[in-house]
Amino acid sequence: MLNYHPSVDMLVEYASGALSLPHALCVSTHLDQCEHCRAHVRKLSQLGGLMFETPPDEPSRKGLDSLKASLFERLGKATSEATATDIQVASVKSSDFARYQVPRSLRQYIPEDYDSLSWMRLSPSFKLATLCQETEGAQVALTRIKAGASMPLHTHTGDELTLVLEGAFSDEDGVYRKGDFLSRSCDDKHRPMVTEDAECICLTVLDGPIEFTGWFSRMLNPIMRKYHPSGNLR
Repeated sequence: MLNYHPSVDMLVEYASGALSLPHALCVSTHLDQCEHCRAHVRKLSQLGGLMFETPPDEPSRKGLDSLKASLFERLGKATSEATATDIQVASVKSSDFARYQVPRSLRQYIPEDYDSLSWMRLSPSFKLATLCQETEGAQVALTRIKAGASMPLHTHTGDELTLVLEGAFSDEDGVYRKGDFLSRSCDDKHRPMVTEDAECICLTVLDGPIEFTGWFSRMLNPIMRKYHPSGNLR
């Protein structure tokens, strides 16, 4: 059972095609594993026609807010309608991937397995692999942290989306397991710590590079800026 999901507003943007491509990729990968959110998106698609049935005269702000509130209320009733056939988790034979299953939405970027990616070692316990280049100014990458290790305390220069692909980690706000979806903003500071039983692999989307705050870890900040598409933030 997944405990952390995209917000309803983000699912609305995803269903309407308004979400940026990097953010949409992260949401889509979550949907590969989450029946709950797939039901929401399916209901959004069904209710989307209501917007097009609005009279041609420009609707009032109050009317739009009322319609949106009604739509969100009805979304809450969608979960029970989901079926197993709606869950698009990639069916991967054990002979294809030695250890892990790659979610369907990532297969175009990871045709083999996670080990086949070009991993950049940033520390003895932390690796990073850029996933795609055409990302509208955001960085789309996988992070890989050893079991029991932690990522240095850091802040954000832009929004950060994280989806747990394998393993689990915790921070000051909770414990996140495979399939869980997290969103962090510039105001958030945290120090992810991987559980002791297995390594943790995550899909991350960074609108701006993260900034480590520790005395030693700050030396990694120029590297993080170098490999972010923005190139020269701060």
